[in-house]
Amino acid sequence: MPGPKGAPSVSLRVFQPTGLRAAAPALLWIHGGGLIFGAPEQDDRTSIAFARELGITVAAVRYRRASDSPAPAAAEDAYAALLGLTARANDLHIDIDRIAIGGASAGGGIAAALALLAHDRAEIRPVFQLLVYPMLDDRTTTRTDLDTRNMRLWTPKSNQYGWSSYLGDAVAGPDVSPYAAAARREDLTGLPPAWIGVGTLDLFHDEDVEYARRLSDRKVPCELHIVPGAFHGFDAVFPKADVSQQFWRRQARALDAALYG
Repeated sequence: MPGPKGAPSVSLRVFQPTGLRAAAPALLWIHGGGLIFGAPEQDDRTSIAFARELGITVAAVRYRRASDSPAPAAAEDAYAALLGLTARANDLHIDIDRIAIGGASAGGGIAAALALLAHDRAEIRPVFQLLVYPMLDDRTTTRTDLDTRNMRLWTPKSNQYGWSSYLGDAVAGPDVSPYAAAARREDLTGLPPAWIGVGTLDLFHDEDVEYARRLSDRKVPCELHIVPGAFHGFDAVFPKADVSQQFWRRQARALDAALYG
């Protein structure tokens, strides 16, 4: 797909149900990796599961990472991918009125920023945002009150590195764009309905719960699912565990309701 103005093209890894011929809903998926690593291929298992279970197209975007392209490059790439999906809707059998956006961890944060971009530019309106333990707020890097004894995979140190790589010296300062860190947006009115899932031992727990509250306060339908005792990325580490399977099922039900309800 064409990339943002002056930037390279954006590629999408697309999964579709076998035999898809008529226009069907789609999910633009954004992978995690702390803004500094990762690739669409890491989520092939869940991308295929969403396509198979829900009968939808899943397009996973390969965006520029912070080490090479600072904020808001990742969100702009995601927006270019969203526009590209609509431009290729006939070829890909996509119903442009039923496109959801979503992602996990940093990808969830980029998806939240993408919802803001799409709202403000008013070219296309996603119908839903699926935010899996999203990385939303660079100001978490300044917190000194966190109990980190049982945190796994993503710690305050790694969080500082990821955000600093993306924002440079602006991290936790007054001038960070909401298109880089969605929690910086003061008014969340008019955004697509959302599903947010996070564990109690996740570094992002507090910022995710707060974002869900703020969406609800602005009359944006938001389902918040909290997993007791779950650390960041628990479902990727233990995909066959019952708690991980149930976590995915909740995501699938939320997507199904948003795209077909």
